[in-house]
Amino acid sequence: MFGYVRTDLPYLYIKDERLYQAMYCGLCKGIGEVCGQRARLGLSYDVTFLSVLLHNIAGVDVTIEKSHCLTHCIRTKEMANVDELSRMLGAINTQLAYYKYTDDIADEGKGRAKRLLFKKGHKKAKKRYPEIEKIIREHLALQEKVEKAKTASIDIAADSTARMVAALADYLLGDKKTEATHNLFYAIGKWIYLIDALDDYDKDVQKGLYNPFALSYEGKTRCEIMEKHGEEIKYAFHAVFFDVRENLSKIEFHFNRDLVDNVLLRGLPAQTARIMDGCSCKKSKQKKDNAKA
Repeated sequence: MFGYVRTDLPYLYIKDERLYQAMYCGLCKGIGEVCGQRARLGLSYDVTFLSVLLHNIAGVDVTIEKSHCLTHCIRTKEMANVDELSRMLGAINTQLAYYKYTDDIADEGKGRAKRLLFKKGHKKAKKRYPEIEKIIREHLALQEKVEKAKTASIDIAADSTARMVAALADYLLGDKKTEATHNLFYAIGKWIYLIDALDDYDKDVQKGLYNPFALSYEGKTRCEIMEKHGEEIKYAFHAVFFDVRENLSKIEFHFNRDLVDNVLLRGLPAQTARIMDGCSCKKSKQKKDNAKA
């Protein structure tokens, strides 16, 4: 679930790049406060963006100061100060990392050493924010049932993860949540699940792991299913992007939303295009062209 939510860098304002990096550091410090220093190894840009988005919607102002940390012990760096929202997001980041490696152990029998890095952080986060741990654990259990049932529908397959992200946002926003915010975070969660499944297509097929795209479309590789069913798959993602745009337009933001728009309206589509037109597809096409020549 990590590593897909990114900015569209060529169109990112310098001020927003600085804000994003400061929020990244703020989340890192929040993880350290709640879950311990080891848990900071699981820091992700995905949860960093959720921090940016949730702070803006909730109207929680962010104070940025120059400071030192473990990785910037000589020179100071701009960092967002830790607030309660950052601490809760730090707990979410750690729980997601812990359960990711738990899933890897169940699927492939590997990841025990990595999960060990987050074991203490997982316990600390669970003790401090039991409701957050409950939301994540229960929705991942539902996700596991869907996968064990070998559900072919990509919409049903993505539903549990999408509901989890929406439920976490509802919890963190409290009385600031609306139908539009719930639906926006649902769409973001759905996109994360689907893009991860599409990106992992070749690996999952080779190892015999569950992948809804493999059950829905014929093809031994991601390249093959994009060649045969590319329009259908693109339509599924365009439907998600439509939901993002529709709900984004109904939400009141308290601060400048340039960074939010860059990620949601440009970054997600750019990542999707990159994975759909990945290197494996280009190599496959090149081999075919060489064979014809």
